[in-house]
Amino acid sequence: MAVTTEEVREGESPAAAVAGKLRYNSPLVQVVLIGLVCFCCPGMFNALSGLGGGGQLDHTTADNANTALYACFAVFGVLGGAAHNLLGPRITLLAGSLTYPLYAASFLYYNHRPSKAFPVTAGALLGAGAGLLWAAQGAIMTSYPPPSRRGTYISLFWCLFNLGGVLGGLLPFSFNYHRGADAASVNDGTYIAFMAFMLLGAALTLLVLPPARIVRDDGTRATRVTYSSVSTEGWEILKLFTNWRMLLVLPAAWASNFFYTYQFNNVNGLLFTLRTKGLNNVFYWGAQMLGSAGIGYFLDFGFASRRKRGLFGVAVVAVLGTAIWGGGLANQLRYTDGNWDDKLIDFKEGRRYAGPFVLYFSYGLLDAMFQSLIYWIIGALANDTQILSRYVGFYKGVQSAGAAVAWQVDSHHMSLISQLIVNWVLTTVSYPLLALLVFLAVKDEDSSVSSVEDGKEKDSKLSAPTSLH
Repeated sequence: MAVTTEEVREGESPAAAVAGKLRYNSPLVQVVLIGLVCFCCPGMFNALSGLGGGGQLDHTTADNANTALYACFAVFGVLGGAAHNLLGPRITLLAGSLTYPLYAASFLYYNHRPSKAFPVTAGALLGAGAGLLWAAQGAIMTSYPPPSRRGTYISLFWCLFNLGGVLGGLLPFSFNYHRGADAASVNDGTYIAFMAFMLLGAALTLLVLPPARIVRDDGTRATRVTYSSVSTEGWEILKLFTNWRMLLVLPAAWASNFFYTYQFNNVNGLLFTLRTKGLNNVFYWGAQMLGSAGIGYFLDFGFASRRKRGLFGVAVVAVLGTAIWGGGLANQLRYTDGNWDDKLIDFKEGRRYAGPFVLYFSYGLLDAMFQSLIYWIIGALANDTQILSRYVGFYKGVQSAGAAVAWQVDSHHMSLISQLIVNWVLTTVSYPLLALLVFLAVKDEDSSVSSVEDGKEKDSKLSAPTSLH
C-alpha cells in the first residue's frame, strides 16, 4: 500500500486540495497541532524537571526516576520510528502522550507517601511513551514542511513546544509565591495543574492526520508513505548503527540532553529559592523560543546555498556555545564543592540575581539553537517520512541514553566542575562532525534528497492510494 508525492485524494483536484491558507490538512496546521501536543506534554514535563528534583528538595528520587525514564527512552526512541511507520502518527502519539500525566501523578503521590517505587516506575513508562511521541513528532516536523521552509517550521514548532515550559514555569511560581524559602517541595496544586495540561495534550493527538492526507500549497503530497512491516523496520533499525550519517550525528545527539541534569539540578536547583526556580524556567524556555526562531530563520533565508547556511549555522552555534559554557565555568568556580555558601538567591535581589539569571537564560538559548540545528540537518538528509522517522528515532534514542547516564552521574555526586567540563567537551566535539555532515550530505538542490538514502535511488513512483492509517 502506498501513496505518491504527486497525487491528491481520489476524486479531488489539486486546486480543491489546497483551497484556503489554513487548511486542516496543510503542513502548517499539522505542525502547529503537534506543537500544541508538545506544549501540553513534553513542555509541561520540562517545566517540572526544570525545578530540579521534580519539585522535591531531595533530588535522589527524581534522579532515579529520570535514569529509568531515559534508559527506556533510549530503547524506545530507536524503536519509535518503526512504531510510527507501522501504526501511523495518531496512535503512536496517543500511546506516548498518555504516559506524561502518570509521571506527574507519581510526584503528587510522593508528596504524601515518599515511596520511590511509583516515580521510578512512572519514569520507565514515560521513557517508553516519550520514545513513541518524539519519533512521530520528528517525522512530522521534518517531512511535512516544504524543504525551503523547513527551518521556519522547526522554529514554529519549537516556539509552541517551549511555550509549554514558559507557562509551566509560571505554575510553580504562582502556586508557591508566598511559601517560605525553606519549603521542601512544590504544593499539590502544581502537580495537578501539570496533569490537567498533559491530559489535554493526549486528547489533541486524536486530531493529527496521517502523512497520506497532508497536501502542500502547490498541490503535492508532503511525503510518500509505504506501509511497513516488522521485519523491514527491524532490519532498517539495525542499519542505522552503521549509517555514516547517523554516526556523525551521534556525539551531538548524546550531548543534546546530557547538560539538562547539570543545568536543572546544579544551577537552577541549587542557587535559587523555590519560587525563583519557577520564574527562571519561564525565561529558560522563553529563551528557547527566541533561539529557535533566530536559527530557524537564518537556516531558511541566510544564504542562497543551503549547504552554506548549514555550515554557517554550525559556526554560529559553536561560537555562542563556547562563550556560554565559558560563563558557566566562571559561575561554577564560585561553588566548586556544590555548596552555595550564601543564602539562596531570590528574584527580588537585583544585582545578586542578575548574573546567575543571565547564565541560566543563555543555557536555554543555546539548547534551542543546538537542537534546532540538528533537526534541520537531519531534515535535509531526506524527504521520506519513513527514513526521517528512523533518523529522528535514532537521534532521540542516543540523546536519551546520554541523559540516562547524566542523571546517574549526578546521583553519584560527581563533582560539579567535572560535570560542567564534560558537557562543554561533548558539545564542542560535536561541532566539527556536524559541519562535516553538512559538507558531505546536505545538497543545494532539494530534489537531490527527495528519494535518496545512502547513495541509492529509491523509487518515487508508487501505487495510487487505497486505504489510509
